[in-house]
Amino acid sequence: MAEQGLMDKLVSLSKRRGFIFQSSEIYGGLGSVWDYGPLGVELKQAVKDSWWKAMVHARDDIEGVDAAILMHPKVWEASGHVSGFTDPLVDCKQCKNRFRADDASIKGTPGTPDAQCPICGTTGSLTEPRLFNLMFKTFMGPVEESANVVYLRPETAQGIYVNYQNVLQASRQKIPFGIAQIGKAFRNEITPGNFVFRTREFEQMEMQFFVKPGTDDEWFERWREWRMAWYHELGLTPEKLRWHEHGPDELAHYARAAQDIEYEFPFGWNEIEGVHNRTDFDLKAHQEYSGKKLEYFDQAANERYLPYIVETSAGADRVALTVMVDAYREEEVKGEKRVVLGLHPTLAPIKAAVFPLVNKDGMPELAKRVYQDLKRAMPAFYDASGAVGRRYRRMDEAGTPFCITIDGQTLEDQTVTVRDRDTMEQERVGVDGVVGWVRDKVRGY
Repeated sequence: MAEQGLMDKLVSLSKRRGFIFQSSEIYGGLGSVWDYGPLGVELKQAVKDSWWKAMVHARDDIEGVDAAILMHPKVWEASGHVSGFTDPLVDCKQCKNRFRADDASIKGTPGTPDAQCPICGTTGSLTEPRLFNLMFKTFMGPVEESANVVYLRPETAQGIYVNYQNVLQASRQKIPFGIAQIGKAFRNEITPGNFVFRTREFEQMEMQFFVKPGTDDEWFERWREWRMAWYHELGLTPEKLRWHEHGPDELAHYARAAQDIEYEFPFGWNEIEGVHNRTDFDLKAHQEYSGKKLEYFDQAANERYLPYIVETSAGADRVALTVMVDAYREEEVKGEKRVVLGLHPTLAPIKAAVFPLVNKDGMPELAKRVYQDLKRAMPAFYDASGAVGRRYRRMDEAGTPFCITIDGQTLEDQTVTVRDRDTMEQERVGVDGVVGWVRDKVRGY
């Protein structure tokens, strides 16, 4: 299928099956802001749960936090976001569209008579580049004129840095240790797009790992290995994953080393997670601006130092999109097109669906009993509408790995038909054991 065609089909599937909707759609929508529907919220939650288990529950050296979105404005001065979190922008005086100054579709030099707007085609209408801060600004206080300026956080990491000593003391951890957080961030992106890949409101999954200076290179390599392994565990196609190392001209001002995990989307290779060696830049800046000592005292070595930080940063929205893109496929079955979202069972919004073959002969009553048993154990769905083949197709599009049908044989021997989404093979399982069977299958993948 054509590459852009795949994205169009995924957007259509997302709305049709309740994964993702355009925000405020009845009012014409809001640019690059999206709402997650019943299946989408379950998928993204499953992604976050998997990340949290890998980062916090499975390890003894990482603690979790949930810092506030609104922070003291000096936090963003210390981090460099107030002065440096900017993009050079160009406006078209004719059609009022705005572009990044380095937009490849602009012909000529913005601000000169030969520059041409890539949207309306007007020549000489583009302004000279102006710096534009990407942070959303608001006011805290009853009267806007006298209130303090505050920002919606553009990243979640700073909430970890300012709480580093609080967590260290409360958890009785010792360096090396990490702090993990999942939370919303906001950036007034100029060129968002590609569905939920780049949006103005998004959710980050970040972990900051505090280490002794001199051990940072070793920890950086360890975290690169662990993070790539996590994406393999999610079932992503290994050939569509790669590392991109930041060259000297790409490195952020705070980074000593940085590498991105990239995925091959229909619109090209793009970052889904970054691993960075941030050195002691962040803690040094907050120590200077706050006037509070943030050094770590190593009792065993009888020395003080500012820890270096190895960061892993992923977007929950991007990862959810990645698993959907990777899972989408179309097949021909008996002359008909079958659309399948082959999600890893641990990520599937619905683990199993239950169907009565017909709505009579006691099948609906037994099917509802099986459904209620399943629903107490995992997300399940009941569907008695339409031909069973059509019900299978709906569940294939939703990514449901198993469909359970109560049929005539069920009434005879108390077994049900379980159909596998990927192979379409069917087997008989006892009614009383079907919950355990599905649970084992989901865990065993």
